[in-house]
Amino acid sequence: MHWDFDKLQTFKIIFISIILEALPFLLIGVLVSAILQAFVSDRLIGKLTPRHPITGALFGSLLGIVLPLCECGMIPIVRRLIRKGLPAYIGLTYIVAGPILNPVVVSATFAAFRTNRELAYSRFYLAFLVSFALGLLLYSFMSKNPMKAESHHHHQHHRNNRLHASVGSSGFMHKLAHTPGHAAEEFFDMGKFLLFGAFFTALLQTVISRQAIAAVADHDFGSQLFMMGLAYLLSLCSTSDAFVAASFNSLFPPTALLAFLVFGPMVDLKSTLMLLSVFRRKFVLAFILLLFALVFVGSFLFGELGWV
Repeated sequence: MHWDFDKLQTFKIIFISIILEALPFLLIGVLVSAILQAFVSDRLIGKLTPRHPITGALFGSLLGIVLPLCECGMIPIVRRLIRKGLPAYIGLTYIVAGPILNPVVVSATFAAFRTNRELAYSRFYLAFLVSFALGLLLYSFMSKNPMKAESHHHHQHHRNNRLHASVGSSGFMHKLAHTPGHAAEEFFDMGKFLLFGAFFTALLQTVISRQAIAAVADHDFGSQLFMMGLAYLLSLCSTSDAFVAASFNSLFPPTALLAFLVFGPMVDLKSTLMLLSVFRRKFVLAFILLLFALVFVGSFLFGELGWV
């Protein structure tokens, strides 16, 4: 009985800490999304968006430096931006690059890997290369909008908003008054997926033992695949995953740690549920498989070339 109680306590602590870690980012994300909805016109988005796919993929990869958010906060923002005319490939590049290529995560990673600077640098180089390549591939092969069709309720809601805006009441105060409503709607939309994700993640972190992890650490490909799978299932926030990876430093080869550090923040169980709420199911599956292949091959090559 004592063992059960301990497991339950561990589960509760992990579940609550995931929620508390992700919640501020989700709140910032929905707030920024609501402000974009109210104040940023589709025309402005069109003007700011790069036309060329190479500059578009670069723009998406480096956007996290200016908008440093966790994927929980990014997905609502990207959904809003795509609806306003941002090309989907740029938005999706930002979703994968932003959680790693941002100032907060850079400082956290260097703090975690004080004794292994090469791995910290490799994390950012590989994340940039993978997101840039992903952007170009999405641009080349994505033939239709990957977003789910908006519900009738959403259509009605946006039509009403446009109607209000066109009746001359679209002044600053009117827009400001509508912002909390947009934020609340977005928050409840995304919040339930965060809860589901946190629940499954806490369950997995409670069940998987350190002994089970150590058992696969000796195999080169196996350890890489295992660490990528672990990163996906654990759904850690990208500000704290470097400290978890650092605790495996003596157990796993650097290529496996690199794969863990790059794949996890780009897509995990928690963000998959949130992506499924916005994008078509087939697209999300293809997107995850493509990312998996790019990170796996990339981290293997970094190891072969002695860059990690």
